[in-house]
Amino acid sequence: MKLKRSREAIISQMLSICKSGACKTRIVYQANLNFRTVNPYINLLLEKKLIEAKKGQTLLYETTEKGINLRDNINHVHSELSEL
Repeated sequence: MKLKRSREAIISQMLSICKSGACKTRIVYQANLNFRTVNPYINLLLEKKLIEAKKGQTLLYETTEKGINLRDNINHVHSELSEL
């Protein structure tokens, strides 16, 4: 049986995907989400200024410095808990 990912794990993965800029389609496929579930996460990350939207030929989402710090903190907590 496969366990569901936590909200924090999904956010951390999305922040990693967006580190060098990613369109919504790339986020959906690499994070193994669907378009309906990715929208609330993108809205939350934009609202909290963890990612920013860059307009060009396509809309790209890029992780901010604040987002990188959060991702690093989440990954640190997960690694510490996995050692228990």
